Parts: sequence; structure tokens; C-alpha cells
Amino acid sequence: MAAKLRTYAPIAMPVLALIAVVATYHRYLSTGVAILVGAILIGAVLSAVHHAEVVAHRVGEPLGSIVLAVAVTVIEVGLIITLMLAGGSGTETLARDTAFAAVMITCNGIVGLSLFLGSLKHGLPRFNREGTGAALSVVATLAGAALVLPAFTTGASGGRFTGVQLAFVAVIALALWLAFVSTQTGRHRDFFLPIKPPSDARLDSTDSGDHADPPTNRATIISLVLLVVSLLSVVQLGHAVQPNIESGLAAAGIPSTFVGVVIAFIVLLPEGIAASRAALGNRLQTSLNLGYGSAIASIGLTIPAIAVASIWLDGPLVLGLGPVQLVLLALTLLVSVLTVAPGRSTRLQGIIHLIILAAFVFLAISP
Repeated sequence: MAAKLRTYAPIAMPVLALIAVVATYHRYLSTGVAILVGAILIGAVLSAVHHAEVVAHRVGEPLGSIVLAVAVTVIEVGLIITLMLAGGSGTETLARDTAFAAVMITCNGIVGLSLFLGSLKHGLPRFNREGTGAALSVVATLAGAALVLPAFTTGASGGRFTGVQLAFVAVIALALWLAFVSTQTGRHRDFFLPIKPPSDARLDSTDSGDHADPPTNRATIISLVLLVVSLLSVVQLGHAVQPNIESGLAAAGIPSTFVGVVIAFIVLLPEGIAASRAALGNRLQTSLNLGYGSAIASIGLTIPAIAVASIWLDGPLVLGLGPVQLVLLALTLLVSVLTVAPGRSTRLQGIIHLIILAAFVFLAISP
């Protein structure tokens, strides 16, 4: 029964999500219906990443991690633009809140959980510090340019870029992402490949997926079509449940800026699952590729997309981080450098990252 569910759910979920899109189009949802639609939305996200994994398996590593990161970022950008077009309180900071939440979740949540699980099961798993360090430097540069600089520039007030500044940052963000992808898939590809375990190392069942035969061309094309359907459905369903999310946060006394954190957690959930499975399978490098690659894509693709969308979006676009967020970002980058430098992981490093994530979530709820 469970095997059949795993086989048919990724095919049925995009169809169910498409039906939900038609049924909820331009309609206000009651609380019960919104919860059901939210469950379908999460299922569609999981389905989207499943089909992205099929495509990724076809193209191989590290290109597969890039496919997954781009798929997740497309969902993120679609949700941000859709919610910003709908208007409402907090939409002027939605892009900033979501991008910053994505950085914190990937660099502390995904990376921290992967380090903890990998160390818990395999002792001192190793990773390529050259490639991981390069990825971390790109994350730091992107976060600094897109989220830190607007808090200090004087061309526009309130943590905003001027039009020219926004265009410049969008160009360098996209250029950095392209340069990273070129490095990851080009002549320095080996820096991003998992370090092979010793020949006498015990193989784990969670690692079996890494040795499975690649999907056929037909299966890849079907997954590509279902991936597109899932992505489009997620964006529209996110728009449908937006009023319910905002009213729920208001009733709980949580700031409206927490919507960005919710979006980031939803779209990065499958990445976290995939990274955890890789860490348990003694493929920590794959986990780090997913974590840092998603952070790079989240800023490197989101900021250019939002910059273009700002042409027709009404209202200001606030990207500059506040003092508390700046401290958390600085702490994250400092700890990440110390984590990457040895080229191996311990449970303590994972716990530290997870505690920083917990501090971020707590302060987002109670600033």
C-alpha cells in the first residue's frame, strides 16, 4: 500500500492541485477549506520537487542540485510576486523577509540538520571545503549586496534602493549566480562532488537512490510536464490562502512580516528532506550543495525577478535588513566559515546552526 502511494501520489497530486486551483479561483476560503488547500499546496510542493529530482537524476550531480534549487526558487519567486500583486500589509518587505528567511533556513536549518544527522550516523563525515567555501562566499556576497547595502545607502530612505541601484544589484546578483553555476558544472566540478567513503565503509540503504538507474527519456519528459503543472498550481494556491494566513497571524499576534518566513519554510521543506536523506546516506557534500545552492538561487534569482516585477508593482520595495537581522546574518556567516574550514563535520557544529535558526524564528515571531 505504501509503495503504491509513493508511486501514484507524485502523479495524482499535480492533478489534484490543478483541480483545487480551478475550484478556489477568485473565491474567499473558509478556515476549513483553507487548511485543506494548504495541505494540497504542500503536497504540490513535494510533488514538484519529486519531479525535479527525477529530472536531476537524469542530468546527474552536481547539475541535479542546481535543478532542485532552481525549481524551489521558481516557486518562491512566484509566491512573492503573486502576494505582492495582491497587496496588503507587509508586502513592501515580503521579498526581503522571504530571501532572508531562505538564507537563514538553508545556511542554518538545512546545513545544520545535515551536519547533525551525518555526524550522528557516520562519525566525522567529510566534504570538499574548496567547493563549499566557494559557495559560502557567494552567499555572503549576495546577502551583503542585496540585503545589507540598502540598509546603509543614502539614495533612498527606509532600506530601499534607488531604481539605478536596484538594477545594478539585480545584474550583479544574476552574474554571481551564473558564475557559480558555471564553476559548479565546469572545470571545477570536482570540488562539488561527494568525497568517496573508504572502500570498507558500510553502505547504507538510504544511499541506494544514488546508484539507481537514471530514468528513461519518457519518464523524464512526463516529470518535466508535471513539474510545470505543480509549480503553476503552487503559485495560484498560495495566492488563494494568503488572506487566511494573514488573518491567522494577526489573530495570534504574530507580525505580518512572518508571512515571508512561512513561504520560505514551505518551499524549502523538500530541500530539507532531500538534504537530510543525503546526509544519512553519507553524502554530506550533496546536502551542502543543496543548502548553499538554494541560498544562492534564492537571492541570485529572486532579486533580479523582483527588480523586473517592480516595474509594474505598486508601492515601495524594502530590501534593507534591520539591526536584529543584521546581527543574525553576521553570526550565521561567521559560524559558517568556522564550520566549512575543517572540511569535516561534528554534531556540535550542527547543533550551533540549528540554535541560530531557532533564534531567528523566535525573534521573527517576537521581535
